[in-house]
Amino acid sequence: MNKTKAVNIIVVLMFLLLGLGLFNIEVIQGKKFRELSNKNCIRLIPKMGSRGKILDRNGEAIVDSRISYDLLISPEDKVQQEKILQFASRALKVNTEDLRKAYRNNFVSVSVPTVVAKNIGLKNAIALEEIKVDQPGIIIMPRPVRNYPFGNLAAHILGYLGEIDRWRLTKLGDYGYKTRDIVGFGGVEEKYDYYLRQEEGGVSLEVDHRGRFTRVLGYQPPKSGLDIQLTIDFRIQKISGDAIAGKTGCVVILDPNSGEVIAMASSPSFNPADFIESERSISGYFTNPASPLINRAISSSYPPASVFKTIVATAALETRKINPSTTFVCSGSTLIGARKFNCWSTHGPQNLNQAIAHSCDVFFYRTGLLTGAQAIHDYALKFGLGKPTGFELPYEGAGFIPSPLWRKINKFKNWFDGDTANLSIGQGDCLVTPLQMARLMCVFANKGYLVTPYIVKTIDGRDISKYQKRIAQLSLRDSTIDNVRNGLRAVAGDPDGTASILSTLPIEVAGKTGTAQAGSKSSHAWFVGFFPYNEPKYVICVFLEHGGSGHASATVAKNIIEGMQKENLL
Repeated sequence: MNKTKAVNIIVVLMFLLLGLGLFNIEVIQGKKFRELSNKNCIRLIPKMGSRGKILDRNGEAIVDSRISYDLLISPEDKVQQEKILQFASRALKVNTEDLRKAYRNNFVSVSVPTVVAKNIGLKNAIALEEIKVDQPGIIIMPRPVRNYPFGNLAAHILGYLGEIDRWRLTKLGDYGYKTRDIVGFGGVEEKYDYYLRQEEGGVSLEVDHRGRFTRVLGYQPPKSGLDIQLTIDFRIQKISGDAIAGKTGCVVILDPNSGEVIAMASSPSFNPADFIESERSISGYFTNPASPLINRAISSSYPPASVFKTIVATAALETRKINPSTTFVCSGSTLIGARKFNCWSTHGPQNLNQAIAHSCDVFFYRTGLLTGAQAIHDYALKFGLGKPTGFELPYEGAGFIPSPLWRKINKFKNWFDGDTANLSIGQGDCLVTPLQMARLMCVFANKGYLVTPYIVKTIDGRDISKYQKRIAQLSLRDSTIDNVRNGLRAVAGDPDGTASILSTLPIEVAGKTGTAQAGSKSSHAWFVGFFPYNEPKYVICVFLEHGGSGHASATVAKNIIEGMQKENLL
């Protein structure tokens, strides 16, 4: 009797445990298992929209999208997975282990097909589509990818695409960005990524136990990104890019009346298409000592050299320390304190017009000492130096304008007359970006207005230039502007001007050359000017790293203007 009772108790306990287990599965964890069951019979096929196009001012697409084909697999089990991978490796003529690795790296969920090969080509896509009846776990997915039809042309304006990094994900997570999203790096692609990026859609499918399609459960259409139109003229951009190809430096061309960027080329450059597919080698871009990813027009700072003399002349005229007739004799050098400061030539008696045309250092040493370092510093700031211009693309540099107070506070040293002399010819601690120099020259081209450079004209057809255009009057005397302009015209128009090579052009050009010392290496070369002289349409800045002299940059400017003339763009 006791033995029978014990058996009965054991049996009851077993059924009780079984019942509790069923209750746990059906009731307590029922929702979880239903979801797992649904995942086994539902496949989510993502559909990608196209990223927005980037157009030039004339509506020509300089960045758009093309269709690429990816191979995805959605196997029922491990056996089928291995079978599909071996089948695909033979069809694509790739190593099976590479496909296994891609599957492991890209796997998200059993309900989401996994990408194992990207950009397989139309021919392979068609071949796999024809035979996937026997391999129901194979999916061929068309995918829009970024297309850069002009290679490295305007690359620094455009930027490139890559997988989102942790820093950006931290900042942008609240705006719908997620791990593995493709986002812009640098240029328009980064600055306007939120407008350009597409929204993902997809199809929800029901499949049977063998992974075969049975019916469509739902469809969410993808959305393409918004198109962005730039202010650049791609014809002038190409002329500028070709002119500095093989050199190290940059070209900036602005509309002096509005601040629109007409062209901006930096060299060496890169091909944004190299970043589209991760299989392509891009490490060289990051290790190259020539730094091809840097936009030298906005992110690099250099001594302005003699181009800075336009500010010294303006400060001296405005403070009435000199007048247009003020003359200094250049004997090839001058003594300041106990030190001899040399000029690059012996010019003899020089007034303001002649000193600008001949770029006489002695004249500007003396003019700078009369004007004073603080006044020069203050006028440099008035012209927008020492801070970013407000240009909308990322990573713009600020440059630097030294002052006696800065020297005292930061270096615990006094400011001497020799420091003023160096500042007066744009050397010493003075640093500027090429875009800042182009903006400075706009003041003389438009007779007294400081513009803010901008590059985006419309977004999705909506004109935003009215929000971009910012123009400030500098309240300079007309006589000051006219006197400096006359000197700038003499630079290119006089036979002895430092840019007289431009005198053979069919239009009148004004500007200033500069040769900036660069330690033991060859000097940097500047030319910053505007044309046509009487009614300026363009300001141009050509900067060549270690280019030797301003004459080299003036030569590049001449080639660009001649190219524009041939294309009837003047």
